[in-house]
Amino acid sequence: MQNHNYGLSSHVGNVRSQNEDSCRAVPDLGLWIVADGMGGHEGGEKASALAADFIVEQVREGEVLSRAIARSHHTIKQAVAEGKGPEGMGTTAVALKVVDHSCEISWVGDCRAYLWDGSELRQLTKDHSYVQQLVDTGVIPAVESDKHPYQDILIQALGAEDMDDVAVDEIREDLYAGEQILLCSDGLNKELDENAIAQLLVLDLNAQEKVDRLIGAALDNGGTDNITAILVSAADDAPDRLTEEDTVPFITQKIISIGFFDKLRDWWHRLTGKY
Repeated sequence: MQNHNYGLSSHVGNVRSQNEDSCRAVPDLGLWIVADGMGGHEGGEKASALAADFIVEQVREGEVLSRAIARSHHTIKQAVAEGKGPEGMGTTAVALKVVDHSCEISWVGDCRAYLWDGSELRQLTKDHSYVQQLVDTGVIPAVESDKHPYQDILIQALGAEDMDDVAVDEIREDLYAGEQILLCSDGLNKELDENAIAQLLVLDLNAQEKVDRLIGAALDNGGTDNITAILVSAADDAPDRLTEEDTVPFITQKIISIGFFDKLRDWWHRLTGKY
């Protein structure tokens, strides 16, 4: 089992009376999950916990991550049908599965995943939301999306009554030395833009300390929603990411070598008269 340092924290925030977020860390499976419930204390909290636990169980049994998330949709709906939860309960979710140095990230809704490479933050997921559709169609610029008044309107969510199935999005990303994956509920990115998140991730702190700083900053900026964050670091033996600069010396050396041997051949021809 690879050693992935990680940090995890969840906070009710400054406004809500209960925390409807759920998070799971299962290092032996290389699995981390953030779920953001909807439907109040008896609904959102139950839905997010039900989805997170079901995904862990399914992955442990060998199910593919995206399929486990898709099946959790039906598990929530079944719980409602059996009277084990209120009508209308649901959740969004994002999950990270790491095998060796390869990451699979799957999600439904507006929980997010970011890649921090040590100097730049890049959002990996795309929200399943009405506002994201406005961005995709060019109605509003991306910079306005996190502050849009309709940002909480989702296109799909796990357990949604009017959806027979959900379309789970998934991406794969390699994780190199010094890099980290941030999973979060929207309570974090509502309060902190990418620049603010990056300013905290660049600090010389361990993963848990960085997560604590992120949660604290989101609370200081309002904390209007539940806030959950998980930060997973690359394994200790992760390879370095090659850049264009890393490849130039090799190419230059090859060109120099070719030019050198061409000159050496010409010199030999002139000296011996042999071709």
